[in-house]
Amino acid sequence: MIGVLTHHWAKADKIEEAKKLLDGNGLAQSKAPGFGSRETLYSIADPSKITTLVTWDSNEIYDAWRASPERTVAMAGAGELWAKPPESERFQVAG
Repeated sequence: MIGVLTHHWAKADKIEEAKKLLDGNGLAQSKAPGFGSRETLYSIADPSKITTLVTWDSNEIYDAWRASPERTVAMAGAGELWAKPPESERFQVAG
């Protein structure tokens, strides 16, 4: 199992839109094969920073999600919401 930790920085005037978009993406992810769980974290120090931690059965399953038409639809228009590009890293889940 892998965990994907992604930091997003929304433009100051787009924070609520960014939260909605990421919530919709999470809903779409939850219906995908190999999805495990998802947590969304809002930074206390930086209100524009939205971090997600999503678990997947494998790297290959996550790659399939990233290439899916469902993800394309869920993330449509996302580029206009970010103050800088999201940063993502994959981790092996312990246990």
